[in-house]
Amino acid sequence: FCNPHSFVKDCYTLKLIKEIYMKQLLKLSAASLLVVGALSVQASTLSDVQAKGHLSCGVSKGLAGFSSADSAGTWTGIDVDVCRAVAAATLGDATKVKFVPLTAKERFTALQSGEIDMLSRNTTWTITRDASLGLNFAGVNYYDGQGFMVKSSLGVSSAMELGGAAVCIQAGTTTELNLADWGKSNGIEYNSVVSDTNAQTLTNYEAGRCDVLTTDASGLYSLRASSNDPSEHVVLPEIISKEPLGPVVRQGDDAWFNIVRWSLNAMITAEEIGVTSATVDDVSNNPERERLMGRSGSTHEYVGLNSDWTYQIIKQVGNYSESFERNIGLNTPIGIARGVNALWSDGGILYSAPFR
Repeated sequence: FCNPHSFVKDCYTLKLIKEIYMKQLLKLSAASLLVVGALSVQASTLSDVQAKGHLSCGVSKGLAGFSSADSAGTWTGIDVDVCRAVAAATLGDATKVKFVPLTAKERFTALQSGEIDMLSRNTTWTITRDASLGLNFAGVNYYDGQGFMVKSSLGVSSAMELGGAAVCIQAGTTTELNLADWGKSNGIEYNSVVSDTNAQTLTNYEAGRCDVLTTDASGLYSLRASSNDPSEHVVLPEIISKEPLGPVVRQGDDAWFNIVRWSLNAMITAEEIGVTSATVDDVSNNPERERLMGRSGSTHEYVGLNSDWTYQIIKQVGNYSESFERNIGLNTPIGIARGVNALWSDGGILYSAPFR
């Protein structure tokens, strides 16, 4: 009905109105999609965990001190304790965890697919994993580095003597890449004997299918403790990599990321200010302690949890030191000293951002 010869101004106005209308419609549609998408992501993990009444947490298939199950099916380890801390924070009960044992090759797929709610499986934080897999590392619960273990009878005292050796290694780990870099840098040739699990790696090593076993140093101490005769094995002094190990979540759910990160931070902060599972009920005049225990402040509102979420973590699981000493400390068969995993105030590098 628009005649361009007699109603030029009207035609122009109609066209202009139509263009503005279509642009605004597109903007509204895009905004609506973003809002719907954001709501579906942000509401997903926490609400799913609370709806089903348990946390699904991916762990190793058996690494003593980190995550392993006894004959009764009870899981223990410092990685297990991170899972329990998140369950205590979100469900009020640290026992409400379904542990899902995974190989190194399975772990990321299980998290990406939603089979598990989080991963706490002696997993190294790298840029590739953090930026290309759709995952986020929520912190570091153990600072590690790759080492080597040999049989005492071999008479080797340094990794530099391993030229031509057969090396037992676990597939799908940073260990393979680190070993390749180290061998190339030092002109050391070797033959790889690859397995899918820690148990298989140890079996191959003890059966003599390789001369040396390499993995994270903590894993070496764990495997040595699990061997038939720990005294027959020597962990060599060389550490050839940085292996910051920590819990992992899917990208896109910032609320869940914050919960996992600050559940770990709560354990570290509790050690920093001297709160243990035995003293968690003691009231003090320390403002940070009272905020941590949920007796003052409103930090719980920022993560969408009950005011006692951190109290439940420390009461039921303990602070970081309690977890460390209970699972891998000097008085356990693993026998690891705190070292770099000591608090920053005690000469280590362990550190939590403030609860403020």
